Amino acid sequence: MADKTLTRMDLAEAVHEEVGLSRNDSAELVESVLGHISDALVAGEQVKISSFGTFSVRDKAARIGRNPKTGEEVPIHPRRVLTFRSSHLMKDKVASGNKS
Repeated sequence: MADKTLTRMDLAEAVHEEVGLSRNDSAELVESVLGHISDALVAGEQVKISSFGTFSVRDKAARIGRNPKTGEEVPIHPRRVLTFRSSHLMKDKVASGNKS
């Protein structure tokens, strides 16, 4: 597996090179897009990005869990979790990238 991580600055640099905006404007654009996505998820909305995938928030109910080491029952509080489901196109693209 690759050790490379795509960062906000990498995205801003790609926008700078592809679109031709200044580096500052590119960074602001990336921050704005990520901010809109975050705000929508906090509001409980689904975020669908065509050919990429869908981000959504799920409410998980409270339940009883078990400490695997001691076997003691422990309450797990209700919470909201972020989920991502990739599109079929993204799955196919990632799978074809694994072929040598």
